[in-house]
Order: sequence, then structure tokens, then C-alpha cells
Amino acid sequence: MAQVWTPSTWRDKPIKQVPQYPDAAALTAVETRLKSYPPLVFAGEARNLTAALGAVAEGKAFLLQGGDCAESFAEFHPDNIRDTFRVLLQMAVVLTFAGSLPVVKVGRIAGQFAKPRSEDTETLNGVTLPSYRGDNVNSLEFNAQGRVPDPDRLLQAYGQSAATLNLIRAFATGGYADLHNVHRWTLDFIAGSPASEKYRAMSARIGEALAFMEACGITPELVPQLRSTDFYTSHEALFLGYEQALTRVDSTSGDWYCTSAHLLWIGDRTRQADGAHIEFCRGIKNPLGLKCGPSIAEDDLLRLIDALNPENKAGRLTLICRFGSDKVAEKFPKLLRAVTREGKKVVWSCDPMHGNTIKASTGYKTRPFDRVLKETRTFFEIHRAEGTHAGGIHLELTGKDVTECLGGPQDISETDLARQYDTHCDPRLNASQALDLAFLVAENLREEKKLFRPAKTAQA
Repeated sequence: MAQVWTPSTWRDKPIKQVPQYPDAAALTAVETRLKSYPPLVFAGEARNLTAALGAVAEGKAFLLQGGDCAESFAEFHPDNIRDTFRVLLQMAVVLTFAGSLPVVKVGRIAGQFAKPRSEDTETLNGVTLPSYRGDNVNSLEFNAQGRVPDPDRLLQAYGQSAATLNLIRAFATGGYADLHNVHRWTLDFIAGSPASEKYRAMSARIGEALAFMEACGITPELVPQLRSTDFYTSHEALFLGYEQALTRVDSTSGDWYCTSAHLLWIGDRTRQADGAHIEFCRGIKNPLGLKCGPSIAEDDLLRLIDALNPENKAGRLTLICRFGSDKVAEKFPKLLRAVTREGKKVVWSCDPMHGNTIKASTGYKTRPFDRVLKETRTFFEIHRAEGTHAGGIHLELTGKDVTECLGGPQDISETDLARQYDTHCDPRLNASQALDLAFLVAENLREEKKLFRPAKTAQA
């Protein structure tokens, strides 16, 4: 039998990706202080997301999860939050309109600071320093003082997350997400692109439909879903001291919820069955994500599913698949068949970003957009072949006009990367690339719908 769980039992387990703080007492003091802070999200909201993801697991909805690779303190600005939010709104409208399915919107936002690293140190010009692990741990600046983990950064991350959530809630419920604004969500720099023109035509059709509905008496005052939307937050559960400090007992159910985000996921580097990250996440009742890369075996995945979702509850667990365009056709079907054969209720989501990272000749880390498209397309093709639901897409993106991923509608070249390469860690899709990808996903949702639509019975 599994040992009795508490929010601190992870501390007795082996752990990876932990920054080395020079002052343990200062870290403990910050974690103690965070325990007294208000929750960032609420248990009822997390339960609502679990229910919505349950519909995704049953093939009745689709998950759109996206946002920053790593949030930063320097780029914290309401315009950046707004622009990322409206890109996700645009993508969700495209997917809803095409697939005739509700879209569950989850941002990589309001807490996505900490980043796993391949090496504990990095060397530049003969100088070796601790690796950058996210703004809530240390500084991106390559100097000895900035790379020392600073626990006070956790407090700044909490404050930025709270402010971000406040703004997102205002956008989601205060009129900005009103479907009557669908034509206003296009960012200026993508106007005139092929995806933008397709979006403009689609928004015109939506406008006509809304006008017809209003003529029939269906107005935003009567149907609140027309003027607001549900939007949830997520991040990788990497720094467990912070997560434990924000884990609270829900007064209505008596269950433990981590109140730093609605959904937490476990990364490819920290999914050891006997490790601290699995131990922590198995005890909280939030919906969870689990990154699945080419190195995971079927039996290991099934054991992790049992550990994280022993009740086999639909909506509890999302498997975020990150194989790479060159490995997905070989590696993914085996996992899909094993999980399906065992009757596990999961959401299958495609992360076409992390397996397609390369280093350009100019030295920049980048992702070719054609590889992102290829992995996405193959993911859907495999699901159609197996008769299962391709339930979601997981993207690193921004509303800024960045030049971090090669190709796409703007045909970004290696020499273009330097023009606006702003990421603190991994390359992100810009709004034009993200919208282009949304139309590809929409086409695949249409194909899935045609394939699995029940046949009409003949008239007697």
C-alpha cells in the first residue's frame, strides 16, 4: 500500500532539478511566509477544470494549453498578458468553430517561472556558473551574484502571479472575451497574413451568426457564455517547496489542493516513479499533466498513471506527448495502444515544441515551424488510425512579434532570429505562427469528426 500522504512526504524521496540555496534558513523563512499568503486559485475552480477535462477525455471537448516558456520579471506588463490571452482566444474560436467542440482554455501563465535544466552549470568564456533556472530562482544575467539562488524571488513570483491572475480574470469576465469582439482580437503585426485573412473571414461568419441569434432573442444578457469565458492557469510543478507552501485543505471537501495553479504538470526530467515530484502530485486533487517523451516505456507509463490517477477518473490526468517530428510515428502508437488496452481514462495532448528544438548556425536555439506542424499532423493521424480522441495541444507561444521559431507565415530565417529573440529560455511561436497552427488543428478536428460521426439510420 502507498504510504500516507501529506504535503511534505515528498521531502523523504529522491529529487532532481533542485537549486542549491546557500542559506537554508532564509529559504525556510520564505516558505513559511508563503504559507500565510492567500491562495492564488480556489479548489472549486480546480474541480471545474477537472470536470471540463473529463469531457475532453470522453471525446466531447478539446484542450488548448499555451503560453510562455518561462515567465520573466523583466517582461511583466499588462500588454504582454493581454496579447497572449487574445492569441489563445483567437485559437480557441478557430478550434470551436471548426470542431463544433467546447475548447478548454488553459494558460502557461501566472506561475510558469521555474525551468528544468540539462546541466547544473553552464560555462561562458571560460567562466562556469550555476545554470539559470527561472526568474523565481536566479537571474538570467551571467554573473556570479545573479546566478545564486535567492529565496526572495519566490515572493516576487507569487506577487506577479497574483497580479497576472487578477488581470486575466478581468479579461475573461469583464467583456474583453465577448464573442462580439472576435474581429478585434487580431494583433496588428499579423494583419494581412494568410491565417489572418482566414480568421477575418471566419469572424465575419461568427458575426452574422450572432446577429441572427440576437434577432431570435438570444443575447449576452441571457446567455453569459457569449460575453465571458472560463480560463485556467497551469505550470510545471518543479520547485516543490513553493508548491507545498501554497497547498491547502479545501474547506468543503477536506481534500488537499495546490492553490498556485489550477493544473500542475510533471516534466519529462522529474517523472521518476519513486521520486519527489510524483509523490507530491499524487496527493493533491488538482488535475495533473504528465510529460511523455520518447524515453518512456509502456509499463513505466502505466505505473505512473496508476500512481497519479488510481481511481481512473476522467479529467484527472492529461498525458502531454513530446516526441519530436522524427520519433512520434515510431514511439507514440505503442503508448497509445497500451493505455487504451488497459482502459485508462486520460486526455491525450500533443506538445509539438519540446521535441523539435535545434541549434541554428547563428547560435540561437530555435524550432523549425514545419517540424512543429509535422508532429501535430502525425499525432492526429495516429489517433484517427487507432480510433481514439486527439484531445489537446500544448504550446509555448506569445502574443509578441518575436522571431524565435524558423519558418511560418513570416518565413523567418536563421538570420532573422536575432531581430527579436526575447525568450528567457526556449523559443516560442509568435501570434501568426500560433494562429496558423490553430487552423491545422481545426482541419484535423473536422477530419476526426467526420470519421467518428455516428451513421444516420435509414428511414423506414
